[in-house]
Formats: sequence, structure tokens, C-alpha cells
Amino acid sequence: MNRPTPKHTAPDLQFPLLDGNQWNLADQKPDNFTLVVFYRGLHCPICKKYLQQLQELLPQFQQRGVNVVAVSMDTEKRARLSRQKWELPNLTLGYELSESTARDWALYLSAGVKDGEPSEFSEPGLFLIDNNNQVYYSSINSNPWGRPYLPSFVKAVDYIITADYPARGEML
Repeated sequence: MNRPTPKHTAPDLQFPLLDGNQWNLADQKPDNFTLVVFYRGLHCPICKKYLQQLQELLPQFQQRGVNVVAVSMDTEKRARLSRQKWELPNLTLGYELSESTARDWALYLSAGVKDGEPSEFSEPGLFLIDNNNQVYYSSINSNPWGRPYLPSFVKAVDYIITADYPARGEML
């Protein structure tokens, strides 16, 4: 299985944003990194808490030159409900991630089995992409739990920058 690999160019990633714009990873010009958070969607209470914490930490990521975006396979309507119900006014939020793009990023896919779940959705993933559009770090989950703890991740970014720590895991 191909997967996003550190020190290699990140797969293409484009999707619509709730502000009406189109987001494209190739267009990002962060000072240091782009943090891409794939979340399951409106049906996931663990995603709600994770994205709320992410929003709280946005200023800290921004101070470190990290652009942040979150995206799911949800429809625009469901993504708007997430923004509203979860109180995420400042988080850049995308929607309609395609199944093929989810597969390109090696995300696990699940079939909906409970009321309120879409028929298909991606499981969580978190990727740190450097300013040369190469994968620096990846975390892919097959369930909603076990994601990187975001406050520690902010500290990890500090260490990466100050120690000029290289990406690891590049051997295919």
C-alpha cells in the first residue's frame, strides 16, 4: 500500500472550504508547516472535542508558523453544522473530501453502521507537511481515539524548529 511518506512529496490535496474558497495544499506557503487534520465528521463526538481543542490552540500554531486546516468527507451542510454546533468559527474547515483522495492519504475508510453516520467516511489522520510540500509527520488512525495529543504536538513543533530535527521514517 502506498502511503504519504516523510521526506517525500505529499499527495495532492484539494477540497472546498466553508468560506467559499478552494483549498489546495500545493498553494500553501507556511513559514514552517501546514497541519492537516482529517476528521470523521459531524457524527463523531470525539472529533468535536479534538477540533475544539485544535481551535483553542490555533494562536499557538500560528505563532510557530503552522497553517492549520481540518477536513472530512462530510457534505457542505454537515460541515456547516459542525462549525455551528461545535463552535468552530476560526478553524479553516473543508468538506467533501473524496474517497480517492482519502485513499491517496492512506486513511482508513468506514461504512456507517449507526444512525447519524454517513454511508462512508474516513477515519482520522493528522499530517505535518513542511514548507517544501513534503511530509514531515503522519498519524493515521483506524478509530476515533489514539490521535496525537495537540498540546504536546505544539511543543513538538517547538522542538522540531529549534533543534532543526529532521523528518524520520523516510525509508520505503
